[in-house]
Amino acid sequence: MMVSTKGRYALRVMIDLAEHGNGKYIAMKSVAERQEISLKYLEKILRSLVSANLIEGVHGKGGGYRLTRAPQEYSVREILQQTEGSLAPVACLEYGAEVCRRAAECRTLPMWTELDRLVSDYLGKITLADLVETGNQI
Repeated sequence: MMVSTKGRYALRVMIDLAEHGNGKYIAMKSVAERQEISLKYLEKILRSLVSANLIEGVHGKGGGYRLTRAPQEYSVREILQQTEGSLAPVACLEYGAEVCRRAAECRTLPMWTELDRLVSDYLGKITLADLVETGNQI
């Protein structure tokens, strides 16, 4: 599993909104400047987060973006799954994948399944609030 720029930036955006929002709408330009993300790329990320109802946006004067829930109610897994899609380490473990014809005799499938579970459990335990409070110390 490799997390793309979109996934990494989405986490940064969510942290930024949690740190600076306090329930208020934050202008996209402010987030872009603080996070050093181009407005065009940030717009794509924000659209994805809005469509998943992770954030909400308002256009016009005083508009911007804000979280839809408290930071402790978001998991890193949830945010990354929205921006990355599957976090599975191999294609056969992706949601909706056809069962591999070799699954019964696959010697590596148990290893990949356990890795998938470990990553999912780990990312599911870390909340947005954890990232705001501790930064890189997790």
